Amino acid sequence: MLSDIEIALQAKMEPIRTVAAKIGISEEELEPYGHYKAKLSPALWERIKDRPDGKLVLVTAINPTPAGEGKTTISVGLAQALCKKGKNAIAALREPSLGPVMGIKGGAAGGGYAQVVPMEDINLHFTGDMHAITAANNLLSAMLDNHMQQGNALGIDPRRIVFKRVLDMNDRALRNVVVGLGGATNGVPREDGFMITVASEVMAILCLSDDPEDMKKRLGRIVVAYTYDKKPVTADDLNAAGAMALLLKDAIKPNLVQTLENTPCILHGGPFANIAHGCNSIIATRHALKLGDICVTEAGFGADLGAEKFLDIKCRLAGLRPDAVVLVATLRALRYHQSADKFANLGKHIENLRAFGLPVVVAVNRFADDTDAEIAELRAYCEGYGARCAAAEVFAKGGEGGAELADTLLSALETEESHFAPIYPDNMPLSEKIETVAKTVYGADGVDFTPAAAKKLAEFEEAGYGHFPVCMAKTQYSLSDNPKLLGRPTGFRITVREVKVSAGAGFIVALTGEIMTMPGLPKVPAAERMDIDRDGVITGLF
Repeated sequence: MLSDIEIALQAKMEPIRTVAAKIGISEEELEPYGHYKAKLSPALWERIKDRPDGKLVLVTAINPTPAGEGKTTISVGLAQALCKKGKNAIAALREPSLGPVMGIKGGAAGGGYAQVVPMEDINLHFTGDMHAITAANNLLSAMLDNHMQQGNALGIDPRRIVFKRVLDMNDRALRNVVVGLGGATNGVPREDGFMITVASEVMAILCLSDDPEDMKKRLGRIVVAYTYDKKPVTADDLNAAGAMALLLKDAIKPNLVQTLENTPCILHGGPFANIAHGCNSIIATRHALKLGDICVTEAGFGADLGAEKFLDIKCRLAGLRPDAVVLVATLRALRYHQSADKFANLGKHIENLRAFGLPVVVAVNRFADDTDAEIAELRAYCEGYGARCAAAEVFAKGGEGGAELADTLLSALETEESHFAPIYPDNMPLSEKIETVAKTVYGADGVDFTPAAAKKLAEFEEAGYGHFPVCMAKTQYSLSDNPKLLGRPTGFRITVREVKVSAGAGFIVALTGEIMTMPGLPKVPAAERMDIDRDGVITGLF
């Protein structure tokens, strides 16, 4: 059996101008990065912005195993299958982070015969968006430290700096560092730390901005520190927003690539869903909705994380209304989560998505050792929950293997109406928003706030951030904040140990359990298996 990289390298890619022409984009509206990838120019949006939207389909999943459940693979395969059915479908996905690529989970370009290509470019440096976000974030950190070094006119308290540096790599040694050592000429000594780039507020801002001007305003609102008299200091106070926006001038433009079957894919932005909001950019999704009949988009990790944030944060801020949800499940993961009711984890996610008022189609990402009897049992379970169910073999067969899923989804879009609504209103107090997510989505009995977290929430309310949605940072492996509680746990409470304001992005981050914003590499990183020969042939990249 061929590896993902071997399949990708054998792909017959079309020139990106040909892919663009399929969805009505002219060469003048492309900014090519080689032959097979391109940025979409602002002129394109000006031409299409008044068109009616196509259908919006979200792909999410049950709580995953450490290997993941194939959401991106299903998203890509579904888009390919819909095109085979004569639909003008466009995939709108996130960009990979180098951290997981070099670690264990893999990239974000799909797998098997349901991949986005050029896979090796996408999983490595792509069009440089991640590097631009890293640079913009770290410019702000550098200007903050320089301000304190050059006299500290704003009176910044070095003990109350809340903005961290970032790196797009899993490097646990950088979680906590001390900067400014080496004498008076090397800065003001203080504790600092790194997050992974995809957890940066700058990443969230890029993904939640309407346009470059909106992005610059949001960058200016980033709270970086507090003064000695506890007043917030923003990027605008440091005169940093303009230069940050300059570094992001190309990164904010969405990227156009293609699948193995030459289906158009707009790939842009890449926040993690366990420590950030987990969705691709609003700009990319809007382009796909205007250019296609159906936009297939994806939110990271399980529906308790990515889907909840897509629906409560992204849709709220962008005014999007999804038409249906595809919930990916594997029998492998259901065995992993098995309890008295072996499908309990799946059932809870169906309930949650129905609580948002959405039609649900369960996609069984079928593996070679799954039996027909097991699939039939799962179908019956889904029907008992009022959810449609279809098996998909897109990893092995590409779009052809997604025919049943495409037909099932199209039937749902034609016969079921979306009654989408977020699960909490803007004017609900922040603590109650967190409790609503914990009780309604996770099934918790309640929430325990540390004294520091409770105090901060009160301060955020007083500062005028009470209308913000909440972004929960939580383990992806469980509905609870304990990764060992599998299935559909009950009788548990969620502990919120820390809260942060992302004033530019427009949400409050609540950190639960032991979640880390800078992951570490596994004992045997995937990077150890990767290589490139003298002819440029890559091996070991999945």
